[in-house]
Amino acid sequence: MLDGRMPSGGAGDHTGPLGRILHFDDMDVPSDVVDALALSSFVSGDQPWARTKRLDRVRAEATLLPANAQLARVAVDEGRDARLATGDGWTVRAVRWRTGGASITVTAVSEELAESILAECTAGATEPPMVDTREVEIGFWHQSQMGPTRTARNVACDEWPSIRENYETTAGEAIDRLAEVTPETVNGRLLIMHGSPGTGKTTALRALARAWRDWCQVDVVIDPQQLFTDPGYLAKVAAGGPTDSRRWRLLLLEDSDDLIRADGLTANTQQLSRLLNLTDGLLGQGGNVIVAVTTNEKIGRLHPAVLRPGRCAAWPRSRSAPCRTNRPPPGWAPR
Repeated sequence: MLDGRMPSGGAGDHTGPLGRILHFDDMDVPSDVVDALALSSFVSGDQPWARTKRLDRVRAEATLLPANAQLARVAVDEGRDARLATGDGWTVRAVRWRTGGASITVTAVSEELAESILAECTAGATEPPMVDTREVEIGFWHQSQMGPTRTARNVACDEWPSIRENYETTAGEAIDRLAEVTPETVNGRLLIMHGSPGTGKTTALRALARAWRDWCQVDVVIDPQQLFTDPGYLAKVAAGGPTDSRRWRLLLLEDSDDLIRADGLTANTQQLSRLLNLTDGLLGQGGNVIVAVTTNEKIGRLHPAVLRPGRCAAWPRSRSAPCRTNRPPPGWAPR
C-alpha cells in the first residue's frame, strides 16, 4: 500500500517515479506492486494529470506502450499481464487480461502529454470490428486458488428467428418478447428457466445472448453454490470483470435447483437471500445485472420469493409438444 512518504536519506535516495515508500503484506501479489507504483507520481503531484482507457479485442502483438518506454516492472499472474513503464515526464501502467481486454493508465506532467502518450499506447492496438458471425463472447467465472477468476471464449449462438419454429407457440411468443428487450425496457432482474433436461433451455439462452450482445455481456458461473457461499467471490462477480461497466450483464446459473426450491431442501437460506439481494437489493443497485437460473424443478416447487412480480421478468414452463429437433421445447410464462 502506498503511504506517500519519501525515503529517508535526502534527495540522493529519490529515484524519480519509483522512489517512494510502499507497504505490502502477504495478501499482495506482484501486480499490486505495479498498481501502487503507477500512482506514485500522481499521489506526490509530480505528474498531476492522469488518463485511463479500456480496450476490447486487443491485438496479440500490441505492446500497449510508447516506442521509447523504459520498462520498470512486469508482473504476470493467472489472469493478467501488468507492465509499468516510464519516460520523460510520464508513467504508463498497461494491463492485459486473458479475456482479450486491456486497461491503460497514463500519468504525466501536463494534460497534453498525458493525452498524447495514451494515444500512442492505443494506436492500432485493437482488432478491426468483427464481421457478424454466429459466435458470441461468453465469460466463465469460477473460484480458483488465486481467487475469483473469469475466462472468456467465443460460443456459437443461433439467431432466435432461425430456431423459433422448434419451440411451441407459447414459448416462442414469450421468447420473442425477451429477444426484443433493450436496456430501457428491462423489467425484472431475475429470469428463471425450468423444464425437463434436454428441453432446449440452454439453446434458447444462447439465442438470447446473441439477440442482446450489443448491450449485454453474458457470463456463466460454473460454481453457483460457491458463489453464494463466499461473500468475497459474490462481491467480485457482482462488480464484474474487465468489461465496459456501462454494459448490462446476464449471469447464468445452470441447474441451480437448490438455490430456489421452496420445499426445505435448500442447503442454506442465506444463499437464497444473497441471490435476491443481487437482483434487487443493495448489492445489485447500479450494477446492471440480470440473473438467469435454469432448473429442472416444476414451477410450484420454487420459492415464492423468486417469482414475485417486479423481481422475476419471466419463468419457463416445460412443454411436451413435438418439435423439429425431436425434443420437447421449453415454454415461457411472463409474469
